[in-house]
Amino acid sequence: MTASFRTRFILIEPSHAGNVGAAARAIKTMGFEELVLVRPRWANVLRRQETIERASGANDVLDRARIVETLDEALDGMTHLCATAMTPRDFGPPTRAPREHFAQFVAAASLDESQGIAFLFGSERYGMKNEDVYRAHVCLSIPTHPQFGSLNLAAALQVIAYEWRQALSAKFGGFAVTPATAPPVLADAPQVAGLLSHLEQALVAVDFLDPAAPKKLMPRLNALFNRAQLTQEEVHILRGVAKAMLETAARAKG
Repeated sequence: MTASFRTRFILIEPSHAGNVGAAARAIKTMGFEELVLVRPRWANVLRRQETIERASGANDVLDRARIVETLDEALDGMTHLCATAMTPRDFGPPTRAPREHFAQFVAAASLDESQGIAFLFGSERYGMKNEDVYRAHVCLSIPTHPQFGSLNLAAALQVIAYEWRQALSAKFGGFAVTPATAPPVLADAPQVAGLLSHLEQALVAVDFLDPAAPKKLMPRLNALFNRAQLTQEEVHILRGVAKAMLETAARAKG
């Protein structure tokens, strides 16, 4: 797993087992491990069928997850606290977008092993209590549509986890995108030259190119193919087109 700054995701009084499982899945996909639940609705929430199903294989995160009675226990060892709350308050920590805050934090912090960051998520039913928000250094607000900012708990956690991973990537390394297809095999210069020669014959055969006055058609096609960076398979296709053009022209003129 990618090395990282110590990171903990804390769910305060979660009421839906499925969200706990989905949260574990979101945490694991971004390479994090720590999940702490404060007074969940179900004492056995980490073993409930819906939790395990929604975790989609992130059972190791569930196995390591802790259930505690107080937020103090959940925050033990953490030095920077980020609340996630949408409800306006008379006062409290500053509100920032995750990307903005993480960039500033990573640039300013030493990020050594003596520190740790915690992300606090409130109950699905009533969000975070004021006294819990007041303990945080910042209140993270995910930019959403002004008229509809309702995010599922696990969805919000996934966004935060992704943004935090991206912020850490410069220092600790991120995850490479896995190509869905094999890398293309580009055609070399002789293959492109062979295509041009074949195509020139076909263009003459269909009376598109006047061999007595070719002008700059073929050099322009050469430049076009070079910009396109044709693959070997594409050269084969275009030569097949040229072959069909020659055969059709021969039948028409025969």
